[in-house]
Amino acid sequence: MAMDVSSGGKKGAIAPTMNVTPLVDVVLVLLIIFMVVTPLLNKQLWLNLPKKDEDAKNEPPPPDADKPVVLRVDEKGTIRINQTEVSRAELRDRLSRIFAARADKLLYFDAADDAPYGITVEVMDIAKRGGAKGIAILTEKLGG
Repeated sequence: MAMDVSSGGKKGAIAPTMNVTPLVDVVLVLLIIFMVVTPLLNKQLWLNLPKKDEDAKNEPPPPDADKPVVLRVDEKGTIRINQTEVSRAELRDRLSRIFAARADKLLYFDAADDAPYGITVEVMDIAKRGGAKGIAILTEKLGG
């Protein structure tokens, strides 16, 4: 036997209940919003790896060809553009000037195995804002 305390002693009176339908509607709308927005928060790095061509000849480029722009980060976090040391503050301006005079706007990026990850990613981001349309990550050590 159950007793209805909320009726106030009146027999046949309707007990007040909480309507949770608006609460459920709001929660479902918020859930849908978060499900739609969450995939947009991910930063993406598109990586195009060339296929290794075994038959290719390793001929040096002609001497009058433009030298490639190589950006390096060593294990201490030092940044170099073609062997010239550059600070993080002037990196964007230096790359903007370099890419203004070039048609290809391709940057070769090399980081030491022990280079700090945060600095490496920050340098790549600065290079992209500095005018590099494509960043080629070097996988083999260059001479020098």
